[in-house]
Amino acid sequence: MSNILLVTSSPRGADSLSNKLATDLAGKLSTQAGSKSIVHRDLVSQPLPHIDGVFAAAIRKPADQRNAEEAKAAAVSDELVAELLAADTLVIGTGLINFNIYSSLKAWIDHIARAGLTFTYTENGPIGLATGKKAYLVLASGGVYSDGPTAAMNHAVPYLKTVLGFIGITDVEVVYVEGLAYGPEAAEKAIAAAQTRAKELALAA
Repeated sequence: MSNILLVTSSPRGADSLSNKLATDLAGKLSTQAGSKSIVHRDLVSQPLPHIDGVFAAAIRKPADQRNAEEAKAAAVSDELVAELLAADTLVIGTGLINFNIYSSLKAWIDHIARAGLTFTYTENGPIGLATGKKAYLVLASGGVYSDGPTAAMNHAVPYLKTVLGFIGITDVEVVYVEGLAYGPEAAEKAIAAAQTRAKELALAA
């Protein structure tokens, strides 16, 4: 494995700081590691279907027992799982919306959290199968949610760490770009701090 999987999820496209900073971080990590390849999964330009009854039926059957509709539903998930398992580094960009992640990113998680592929159940409890990877989370927000009185409202980072840990990815770093709604000067400082943090993480990789 020698590639980086970059997952961006903001509907704001090129105007999104989470998209931009996550992309910049992936580029820095690639350069630092000797130009690793970057696979970019843009969840807005390539929207994923939310899971439904067809998907739920498909993943509970052997591939040769699925009908055409089920096979199509499972194929999307299979492709996403393969991208994840082929990567040794994961960079995820998201904004904080209503105290959590974008629904586009939640759909991606629902597709890659697959019993038997990225985790398995044992008599001693679940075990993650997507091990040996490092993840970086880039979270943009109008307020400050990394610490202080509003930290309890930040459900995005705890949720992402929980999901990633469940599938075996426990080495997780976070880059916050926050306080963006506190005026131009505060936003400028927040962006500079996030860029510095990203540079430090890339150098340490």
